Amino acid sequence: MSSLLSGRDLVHETDVVWLEPVDDLDYVRQTLDKTKRRNNRPPYARDGRMVGYARLDDNADPDPDSGLYKRRVFYLLPHDRDSIPHGLYSEGAPGEAVDPRTIAPKKPGTKTDRSQRGPAVTSPARP
Repeated sequence: MSSLLSGRDLVHETDVVWLEPVDDLDYVRQTLDKTKRRNNRPPYARDGRMVGYARLDDNADPDPDSGLYKRRVFYLLPHDRDSIPHGLYSEGAPGEAVDPRTIAPKKPGTKTDRSQRGPAVTSPARP
């Protein structure tokens, strides 16, 4: 799923639960996953690790076909910048990557210079 989620997808979010500190992360990947429950920690079946997830309010309805709820999940893969700073994403970022500092309930995360190019871009050079 693209990082360009619509507000319509997020209308029932109440809060975002971070499973680890995100202050030092340049980006997290975000996606909509289908889960059985609105609020508990969703299952995670990807490589890498889940960094956070959104909880939904009591008015959120499950998908009529599957009976599952669409919820945002935030994650990182083993080859992402936090694990391999000089690897594939030393510059640039995956399409679904957003700056975790821009994530809030009901608001899609956004791309920033830091998420796309790394912390060196946002820090002014010192002589």
